[in-house]
Amino acid sequence: MMKALTLMKCERCSVLFLKNEGDQELSFTKSFNLTSSFSHTSSESGSAPLVSNGIMDYVASRGEAVNIPDAYQDPRFDSESDKVLGIRSKSIMCVPIWDNHHEIIAVAQLLNKLDGHPFDEADEQLFKAFAIFCGLGINNTLMYSEITKAMAKQSVALEVVSYHAVVSEEDVESLKASPIPAVEDLDLKAFTFNDFLLNRDEMLTASISMFESMGLVSKFQIDYETLCRLMLTVRKNYRNVAYHNWRHAFNVCQVMHAMLTAGGLAEKMSSMEMLVLLVACLCHDLDHRGTNNAFQQKSQSPLAKLYGTFATMEHHHFNHAVMILNNQSHNIFSNLTNEEYSKVMKMLKHAILSTDLTLHFQIRKEFFSLASSGEFDRNDKKHREMLRGMLMTACDLAAVTKPWEIQKKVAELVTSEFFDQGDKERAELNLEPAALFDRRRKDDLPEMQLGWIDSVCYPLYEALVKVEPRLAPLRDGVSANREKWLKLNEERKSSMSVQSDEDRAMAGSTDSGGEDPSSVTAEYREEEALRRSFDSIEEGPSSPKAPPPTPREVKAVHFQEPLFERRGLTSKRHSITGRPFDRRLKVQTSISERQIIVSRKWRSYEEKGGEGAQS
Repeated sequence: MMKALTLMKCERCSVLFLKNEGDQELSFTKSFNLTSSFSHTSSESGSAPLVSNGIMDYVASRGEAVNIPDAYQDPRFDSESDKVLGIRSKSIMCVPIWDNHHEIIAVAQLLNKLDGHPFDEADEQLFKAFAIFCGLGINNTLMYSEITKAMAKQSVALEVVSYHAVVSEEDVESLKASPIPAVEDLDLKAFTFNDFLLNRDEMLTASISMFESMGLVSKFQIDYETLCRLMLTVRKNYRNVAYHNWRHAFNVCQVMHAMLTAGGLAEKMSSMEMLVLLVACLCHDLDHRGTNNAFQQKSQSPLAKLYGTFATMEHHHFNHAVMILNNQSHNIFSNLTNEEYSKVMKMLKHAILSTDLTLHFQIRKEFFSLASSGEFDRNDKKHREMLRGMLMTACDLAAVTKPWEIQKKVAELVTSEFFDQGDKERAELNLEPAALFDRRRKDDLPEMQLGWIDSVCYPLYEALVKVEPRLAPLRDGVSANREKWLKLNEERKSSMSVQSDEDRAMAGSTDSGGEDPSSVTAEYREEEALRRSFDSIEEGPSSPKAPPPTPREVKAVHFQEPLFERRGLTSKRHSITGRPFDRRLKVQTSISERQIIVSRKWRSYEEKGGEGAQS
């Protein structure tokens, strides 16, 4: 664009890209503008509003170059564009930009020759050549982007294939032959259900039981062997990470089942919606690596390159689910019509992507408003879609609603996985992790849990209760667990307060400026008495009335800090050993000069056999 301004000697150059919408109405998706330094207009260079002056639309639709000497005399020109952009169009030249498939992908436009004359034929030929080079550059950029995506996709696919194995027919036959327990026997309709009571295989039969109890297997004519193979393959495609594993997927599915049955939501949902929601719950974290979306972006992983920055992992989970379901031996939707299948896959994608909290926060305000005002309408298509999204998030976070022992155990698993990510960020990316992922702040867990409950969890379950009062046990479970976390947080703060008081007391006792003069006087007296004892030891005992210090007294001196050091007159290292004094603990880290003197004089006195030597 800079070259075009220079070569064509004009005020402004613009390139607008077209949306790739097939036969739909023509529209532009992005614009780039550059203004000559010799221009008298106030327009800034760079990205600008997507405003077409009518000429661009004409060129994009016809594929013809246009050279207009006076814009305001041409009926195709829309003068409103000048007002929006803050410019004054005079002469205009606009040409289409083609890709390698001879399709128009953009238009380029020049405005106002600097000499005030219109663009001539030579200018037109030169600008058409410029447009060809623009097309080549844009096409190469798009091809590079496609290659990068393809390489990332290949990398992800190879990793997935190398990690996950196809389930064996023996496993399928074994599951087919296994007895399926009734949901009542396992208490699968209960909001307080404890999934830790089941092992990996029992969770498979429990999952099948939920599908059967709701009549979904018969309703959609699902082949039983296909259902068994799907369950086994889904389980196989969860990695062995601390929290986002097969157990978590099963737990999310169980909560959805409880909300639909005991919570009464089955009365508000179609059979197809319920089938999609149960499948989405089981598949919502497929191939989770134990790291979140932010980590994928920070590490520039193949997943981030493939799916971008929006709901990176959630897109991967959905695509992984599609990959499994596309295998005919796993496709439990095979008996649906094409229209039904398309509808199911659209709902499945929305359900899985809804577990991304970024998307949740985008729609929850509107949903909360509908719930609070009583305006939620289950017959409204948009309202139903929002409800399904909220239910997915509610099931994903449902561990916070469970009895305390379950909630506490799950919280430990979650933080373990988060801390592992934080360790990776430090070790591999050289980054300081956020508080939630920082192992060094593990003692802050109660406080962080309170913030999590207050900002995310409780408002969600409170809104769902307004839509369906029979979901109240979930909200009440959150409240009960909040009280537990609050108690732990208060105990932690109390413990920290006691420790702080002790530290302040210790610091105050070592502060020379805060010492009691009477204690200093006593120390002077003690020091003076000790000096006289030293003198008596050196000269020998003069009288039984003035005995030398006992070994216990001398030993006590060995663990006392000299008076001059206690008074803060010096903080230098010891003149003999070169080691520092530890003033905070009031214990000397090495033997002082006077202690050495005491020891030497005491040994000398013992050698003389002085009186009191054996006392």
